[in-house]
Parts: sequence; structure tokens; C-alpha cells
Amino acid sequence: MPTIYIDNKPYEVKAGKNLLEASLGLGFDLPYFCWHPAMGSVGACRQCAVKVFKDEQDSSGRLVMSCMESVKDGLRMSITDSTAKAFREQVIEWLMTNHPHDCPVCDEGGNCHLQDMTVMTGHDYRRFEFKKRTYTNQYLGPLIHHEMNRCIQCYRCVRFYRDYAGGDDLDVFGAHNHVYFGREQDGILQSPFSGNLAEVCPTGVFTDKTLKKHYTRKWDLTTSPSICQHCSLGCNIIAGERYGQLRCIVNRYNSNVNGYFICDKGRYGYEFVNSVNRITEPLIRTRPVEAVDEATAMGHLKSLVTSAPVIGIGSPRASMESNFALMQLVGKDNFYQGISDDTAYLERRIVELLQTGAVNSVALKEIEAADAVLVLGEDIWNTAPVMALAVRQAVMKTAAAQAAQQTSLPAWHDAAIKEFVQNEKGFLANITVIASPIDAIAAFSEHEAPDNIARLGFAIAHLLNAAVPPVPGLTEREAATAKNIAGALQQAKRPVVISGTSCYNEGIIKAAFNISLSLNRPERKAGIAYVFPECNSMGLAMMKAPPFETAMQRVKTENNCTAVILENDLYRYMPEGKADDFISHCGNLIVLDVLHNRTTAQAQVLIPAASFAEADGTLVNNEGRAQHFYQVYMPANDRIKESWKWLGNIKNMKATITNGLQHHPDEWLAALETTLPQFTNIAKVTPSHNFRINGQPVPREPHRYSGRTAILANISVSEPRPLQDDDSPLTYTMEGYPGLPPASMTPYFWAPGWNSGQAVNKYQAEPGGELQEQDQQVCLFPGKEQENFHFFKDSPEAFAARQDKYLLLPQYQLFGSGELSIYSTAIEELVPQACIILSAKDAADLGVVNGAPVTIEKNELHYTLPLKIHDELCSGIILAPVGYRGIPALPWGAWVKIMV
Repeated sequence: MPTIYIDNKPYEVKAGKNLLEASLGLGFDLPYFCWHPAMGSVGACRQCAVKVFKDEQDSSGRLVMSCMESVKDGLRMSITDSTAKAFREQVIEWLMTNHPHDCPVCDEGGNCHLQDMTVMTGHDYRRFEFKKRTYTNQYLGPLIHHEMNRCIQCYRCVRFYRDYAGGDDLDVFGAHNHVYFGREQDGILQSPFSGNLAEVCPTGVFTDKTLKKHYTRKWDLTTSPSICQHCSLGCNIIAGERYGQLRCIVNRYNSNVNGYFICDKGRYGYEFVNSVNRITEPLIRTRPVEAVDEATAMGHLKSLVTSAPVIGIGSPRASMESNFALMQLVGKDNFYQGISDDTAYLERRIVELLQTGAVNSVALKEIEAADAVLVLGEDIWNTAPVMALAVRQAVMKTAAAQAAQQTSLPAWHDAAIKEFVQNEKGFLANITVIASPIDAIAAFSEHEAPDNIARLGFAIAHLLNAAVPPVPGLTEREAATAKNIAGALQQAKRPVVISGTSCYNEGIIKAAFNISLSLNRPERKAGIAYVFPECNSMGLAMMKAPPFETAMQRVKTENNCTAVILENDLYRYMPEGKADDFISHCGNLIVLDVLHNRTTAQAQVLIPAASFAEADGTLVNNEGRAQHFYQVYMPANDRIKESWKWLGNIKNMKATITNGLQHHPDEWLAALETTLPQFTNIAKVTPSHNFRINGQPVPREPHRYSGRTAILANISVSEPRPLQDDDSPLTYTMEGYPGLPPASMTPYFWAPGWNSGQAVNKYQAEPGGELQEQDQQVCLFPGKEQENFHFFKDSPEAFAARQDKYLLLPQYQLFGSGELSIYSTAIEELVPQACIILSAKDAADLGVVNGAPVTIEKNELHYTLPLKIHDELCSGIILAPVGYRGIPALPWGAWVKIMV
């Protein structure tokens, strides 16, 4: 490792870094603006100046920008040199000449990178007395608020939005000394990652518009580490609460998962927690008065679960603890999956493939580092947006890495690398049913029927490994595409194949496995990623419970059967008639859920379940990575509890004993390991509830926390007793362990002099690297040495359109398909119009035009929506929206008729 000298003291640093990264990694406070660890250096702000010397005898040195100077063995530099300090102070003064004096009313106040850097440079008095430049702010949609007068021209916003995330509707506009960052005209930002501007911007130019409605200073928030609930990727987040309301979600850095960024659904989809649609009291609908207290509810539940056969219906959005508690209550043989049988079958097939260990189930970080990516049949832009962002980085970084190898340019030198690379990109093949925004960076983008996608996958696997039979009947175009894709994957050192369940096609899942298995060689580290529908779909699938059809037969054959449904709206996952049939055959229906829905409306007993913000629990993401989320605040009343608490209490009453073992999340996980060996090591995901560091818990509240008694000042100004949390090592006070907690338990990022989110660099072993207290990552699919695993050889027949019938497939939307996020007002504004999509050929054959009403018919089902014609959709396929509020679950993967 190179040795550099900082103010005449030697330090060993990692090669390939710039001086700014090296200094921050060593713990020095060196100001910066334009540099970002995820985006590299451009040298725009001139704020990180240091003095570099030729040798030990050089006393004058020269000023350089530390973000633009590479680490070299023996290099001598000074951060404290008076000239460098004066230069940095002067730069901040220039930047502040046009900045408004509005810190007290700015949303970034106390959480502002500009404030931190101003103090760090020693600039404390403004000498500029002239008129300031002013700009007109823009309307940028319901998510982001724009205050252009606060801009310091660091260029971070456009570098993230355009270069990193690929958006094209935000840019920088300039005329002489006026520079403007915004849109060409007012309008909604189109990127699904626009919310990251609020964290990327070092000032208050771009801020969270949803937070403005219930604004809270950062130090007045109670925060906890959590996991996003809106898709299967398991992005790490920090949730903030004030006065019993969830106020905001920000990114929580995890080097192996989402890194520095999250999608807009994850950031803004939290308001369902505060919804008026919340279930807040136990309800018994067989009584004149529905709302009851806990004791009455428990007594009634005991009579129901002890007087008749009981079955449990699990949930892909409930935690592992809650699903397992339900299994323990009803018995392993009486626990079923509450999703459609087709989805359950596909998910179980994926679990079986990943549990072989024959292929490597990759993390998002590994996708980002891939040098060739094949997406087979999954619209990741809408079903797994942060994965789409990782794929974009893989494509762009591959070309950058090749440029770095061909030149002496360091990888962090963003501007120079982009200038050299121009339009060169890494390899991406995006083979999907319908066009996607990531087609713009793909070397190959094909839009085909699911069976044809699977056939193309089998053909690629055959070219990679002769053990896979050739696919008969390929067209010349398909054969040429397969050859080109196979060639690119074979040349790659870190190829990744991405697939999923959204096409309802087993052939695609098998083809993706074949390709990944064919690529997996000692000299080539290949990986695979399967996308699932919900945040804990993988965890539920790994429990290997029987499908819903078995539960249906059970209630039909056993009289007066009581069904306990856990956080699951059956009408979301299966056609209305099937859900009605099941419920009508249940003697009693007990439902635990967070929000009212069609299933809760039919429950004889309705139990209020705590949301993720009010609960502790564990989720298993699409990769098989178990991650724990912690309670952010106590529920509004003592009748709202985590589902696992309700179910554990019912079990204890049913057995007429008190089971003292299963009261805390870690104890539920330990019992889960014992009962279901496939979850071995999952208990390591979270420390014991009585874990302490030097005898101290981890505080949820920063040491700057204030105003706890303000809301009760009219009653009493005495300090109330802090809330008690016996389920986790976190505490509801400012008092606790002041050092770095285990990474999975970090509730906020703060360090002296670093009040903004940029404080994360103080928690990292090196900027952009792992967190210092990185605890064990629990991945439930350990890889194995490659053995004699058999390839799938049953490629499907070519897709053929049918006379007067169409293959019905789901059309996912990032905004609209989320069961929980749709209760956020800002998200609801962005939901595209629900419509049925047909190809231009099929629309012409039917004689219909855009906007005409089209009805889907299947058995008793008739559902009508306006038509949207899509030129690139394969003939013989019809797409309909999935998950929209008010739109029933349709028979996905079935052949349906159309009436116009």
C-alpha cells in the first residue's frame, strides 16, 4: 500500500484513490461539494484544496484540488497549511455571495452539507453587501420542492439525475454568469429516482415536498434502521417519526444492497402508515358494538381457535416472525400460502433452484459490478427499480473500466473517463414482453411472448453448453440474437442473468438457470437474480407451505373451519370468485392487517396489526438475504401490536399456559431455525433483545434531540418517562452507546461537524466501502462447488396466437401496483391511467382505436378498461394493470376473450 504524508505524518492508504477519499478515509475533515463517492470527481467546486509538496525540502508547495489528485507513494500534502485554509475559506465565501440568509426557514437547516462545510472552513461573516442573483423556482411534481436561489453550482444534481440515473428531463442551463439547474419548463420529474436529489443536493435547492406538510428538524426525529416494504429487493432505509406520525424515509447506506440510493416508491410510499384507512381497534362483527378492548377480543379469539379446526393463511408482506407465529398457532400442516397457486409454484421452483447452490444468487452490488447483463422476461424498471439502476451502473462502469485500463486515467476521474468513453457502453441484453426505459442502453432489446423469451434463453444456454439441447424451429433472427448474446456472455468475467415471476412462465425461470449454470466456471464468476413480487415473497416461499388451492379444498371438506388470515388481501392475489368461494366456506374468519381492504371487510374478527414503522421483524429479499427492521415508534394505542405478538398470545391462551420462550423477535427466529432447517443462521440477523454495548443500548434519538415535552407543555413540563422497548437493543432516549453500533442497527448518521447525511463517511471503513461495524450478512443460499447438476432440457414450443383468444399478462407500474404505497397522496398523483394494452395488429384486426373501451372475458369475469395500443407488443397478447386499487386480480397466464 502506498504511504503518503499528511502534515508530515505518514499514513498507509489504498492505491487507486484520490487525496480527498484518502483523507476522509483516514478521518480528516476536508470540505468538499461536487465530489460524491458514487459518482467520482469532476473538480467543479474547488472547495477541497490542499497543498502538495515536491519533497521534504519543498516549503512552498502548490495548491491542488484533492479530489483531482491521485494517491502516490511518498506524496506529501498539507490540509492545515495556511494558504490552503485561506483558499478554502475564500471559495466558500464566493459560493455564499448569492446564497440567501434563510437557514432558519430552510428545510435543510441542521441537516445541511453547506452549513457543515461553511463552519469547517471557518467562514463566519459575510462581507458581500450587493444585490443577490435571484431565480424563479419551478414546479417539479408532488415529490420534489425546488428553491433555485440556494444553489452553489456543485453540479451534483445533474450528474446524478442524468449521468447516474439516466434521466433526461433535468439539466443545467447557463448564460454568462447565470447557471440554472432545473427543467426546460415546469413539469413532473420523470425519473423514478428523482427523490434522491433531496439527499444528493448539498444545500436546500431540492427538498422532500412530502416532508414540508409535516416538517420536522432532523434532530427532533426519532429514527430507526428499517427495510423498504414495497418490493423484493430489501433496500435499507431510515424511518423518522415525530409525535406518533411517520414523517420521512431516507436512504440507509448498505454497501451490498442499495448503496446510497433508493427509488421514489420506497422514499415516498410511507404515508399508508398515517392513513385514515388504518385498523386501530379490534372489531367483532357478531356483536352490536364492533369495537372491543383487548381482553374481550382475546377471549373471543380463544373460543374460536379451540372450538373448531383452524388453518392459517400466510402473507408475502408479513415478517418471518409473524408468518412463523401463525404456523406455530395452527400447526405446520395447517399453514398455507395466501397467494395464487401459479405464483406460489413459480416461487417455489426458484427457491429449489437457489437452494441447490449450483448458481450464485447475486446482491445488487454484484449486479452493479457485472460486465455483461442479460434480463430475461422481467420488467425490472417497474418491479425492481433499484435493480434497474444497478444494471445501468454495470453498463456504464464496464465501459469506464475498459477506458481506465487503456489509459492512465484513474477510475474516480469521472469527467475525463466520460470524455474518453463517449457513447461506449457495456453489454446489456433486455429481453422482455414490452419496451422498457433501459432499452436505451441495451445492446439488444427484444420484445416477445413469454414462450419465445424462454426459447431464446434455451438457445443461448445451448450455445454456452452443449449439454442443453438445441431449440428446434428458431427463426434466423432468433438464432442470430442468441449467438450474439451468448458470445458476449461467454467473454464476460462477471456475467449476471436476471429473471423473475411476472411473466407467469416456468420456461423463462428454467432458461435463466440454464444460462447461469452454463456460465459458472472457475475462471468466470457468474450470477443470477430472480425478482419476486413482494417484500417477503422469498421468505414465505422458503417456508414451503402448501398452496392456496389446498386450503380451499380443506375448508370445503371440513365443516365450520376457522381461517386466520395474516396481513393478506386475498382479492389482490386471486380472482374475486375464488376468494369469495373460500371465505364463504369458512366457519369463522379472523384477519390481522394494517389497512382496511376487501378481505378485512368480511372478517368476523378483525385484529389491528402494527405497520413496519411500529414493529420489529425480519424479511428475506429476492437474493435470499435476511434483514431485520426495527420499531421506529410505539403504536398509537396498546391494541395495535405486531402480528407475531397477537398470534403468540392466542397460542398461549389456546394451550392454557404461558409460553415464556417466544416473546421477542430473536426468540421467534431461533425457534424458526429449529423448526425449518432451511432458515439456518437467520437468528444471527439481529442481536438478542437484551444485547448491549458496554452495558448500553443504542439510542434512537440523536444527542441534539429536543422538544419532547413541547406538545404536552399545556399539561405538564415535567420530563415524561421514556418509552420502554423490550424487543430490541434500541432505546427511546438520547442516552445510550455513543460510538458506532453494528451496521444493521445504525439509526442515523451523525458525527461532530457532519450534521448532514454526508456523515456516512465517518461510519465507513473507506468512502464508498463497507460500514466499519459491518455485522454478519445472513444469506440463506450458500454457494457450493459445482456438482453434477442437471440442465433443464424441455424448452417450450414457439408461441402461436389463437383465434379470438389472447394470452393475459400483468402490466406492472412502479406507481400504482403497490398495495401500500398507493395510500401516499404524492404517489397517487403519479399513477398512470389504468388501461388494457394490445398490439397494433390486434387492435387493427378488432377495429378499435386508442381510448376505446375493451372488455376482458374469462368464465364469469368481465372487466372493462380503455385501450392503449403498443407498437412493440407481440400479437396475441393482452396486458392489463396489476395491483391497482379497485381493479380485481385477473387470471394471469390464462387465455381470455376480448369484447369491444
